[in-house]
Parts: sequence; structure tokens; C-alpha cells
Amino acid sequence: MEELRYDKMVEEALRGVVRDSLHFAAEHGLPGEHHFYITFRPHHPDVGMSDHLKARHPDEMTIVLQHQFWDLNVTEDGFSVTLSFSGKPETMVIPFSAVTGFADPSAKFGLQFQAIPGDDDDDDDMEIDEFDPQPPRGAASAKDDEPEPQPPGGDGNVVALDKFRKK
Repeated sequence: MEELRYDKMVEEALRGVVRDSLHFAAEHGLPGEHHFYITFRPHHPDVGMSDHLKARHPDEMTIVLQHQFWDLNVTEDGFSVTLSFSGKPETMVIPFSAVTGFADPSAKFGLQFQAIPGDDDDDDDMEIDEFDPQPPRGAASAKDDEPEPQPPGGDGNVVALDKFRKK
């Protein structure tokens, strides 16, 4: 007998926030000071990106959608975008199932996602302990061990779902 997987339902609903935010940006651009930091697993089987970028960021990568991004296309399952790395355009295809974090620092908003045991993903044992919604230095970087300085006025709203998961 199959059970109700509320953890998967909540994760999918929150990934819908990422999907809707990117869809809005693709149609209307990013208003005001809004900008997105999207952290994902480059080794996810459905990620499409150059081998040299995967080699530079084997475990986790954060991209920034702010001023210089092109061809943002959003589907039900993921998105593609062209970014510039060392002056060269690179098109990336990222499924929402590979996304581990999403933040809009201008709104002090952030989400973190984890692999769900029993999901079809090969990375069931992977856990992300924390997602810092503050921007990393540079347009794309692997997650640093050193925490970024926090701006005054609080650390925003990061939604973590650990307390709702089965242990």
C-alpha cells in the first residue's frame, strides 16, 4: 500500500515558487532590486552544462540572475539560461529537481531543498545542512566553507523542511 508523501508534496509546492519566480522574470524581467541566487547540483543526471564548468563545480554551484543573463526559458520541469563565464556565453539547462537553494536577497527570501528519501533521485543520501541566502562572491561559485557576512537587519526568511520529515 502506498502512503501519502507529504514531504514530497511540500517540496514540489515550494519548487513551484521557484518555477513561478523564474517564469515571471522570463516574461517581465526582474523588477527593481530583485535578483535570484540559484544553487543546484551540477552532477544531477539531467543538468546540461559544459564539462569544464562541471569540473570546476563538482558538488554544488550557485548562479546569479541579475543584470547579465539571456534566453531564460522556463518549463514545468526546469529552466535554461545563458550566462557569461570568463567572457564566454554558456547555456545551462537545470531541472528543478537539481535545485538545492533559491534566494532573492532584495526580498530577504530564501528556500532550501533536500533530496527526499524514496525519491527517484540517485542522491538520496545527500543532505544540505544550511543554505545561506546571501550572495556568494562572483557570478558563479562553489559553496564556500567561510560564511558570508550578514547584512544588518536580520537574516531573512529561509524555509527549511527538516522538522516535517520522517526521521
